[in-house]
Amino acid sequence: MRARTLFVLGAGAIVGVSYWWRKNPSACPYNQRFWVQAPHPGITRKRLIAALEPAPGERILEIGPGTGYYTFDVAERLGEGTLEIFDIQQEMLDHVMREAGRRGVTNVTPTLGDAQALPFEDNSIDGAVLVTVLGEIPDQEQALREIARVLRPGGRLVVGELFGDPHMVTTGKLTERAGRAGLELEQRLGSPLAFFARLRK
Repeated sequence: MRARTLFVLGAGAIVGVSYWWRKNPSACPYNQRFWVQAPHPGITRKRLIAALEPAPGERILEIGPGTGYYTFDVAERLGEGTLEIFDIQQEMLDHVMREAGRRGVTNVTPTLGDAQALPFEDNSIDGAVLVTVLGEIPDQEQALREIARVLRPGGRLVVGELFGDPHMVTTGKLTERAGRAGLELEQRLGSPLAFFARLRK
């Protein structure tokens, strides 16, 4: 009986914390970076590259790179192009740039800021990436409007989501919010538990 009670209380606590996180979106703190460094089942680097299709010479924006789980695979495919990494936490940017220096990667540029007000010019980005990040932004529609603003005509946005993340955005919600921002769902790769959605401006 005692074990069952503890189990029920534990499960209730997990549900309660998850609900609180969902209602109070925020970025994963740097001191909990192990969450973003762990393997990403279903939303692998290979699948991201397939969805984004980064090409040499392009300028790609990665919002919320964490510690660079996807960063260097994208940067490698850009050649002389640029990967703009954008985060609300300087510690995350510093971490990625230390790793870039260690690897000798020179086409990654960091910028600190809030995704609800991107400091990039209109129509200046070929593609954008948010992997398990959109749900952490308090005003998702404003962030999507900002992404649509900076994307070039025909530019694409790839959003990755993972079931179990308390901030997960479903395909339905993403399609609805993105549509109001002027972005249209073009393709969805994966399963209901883990997917990449590609949208076009």
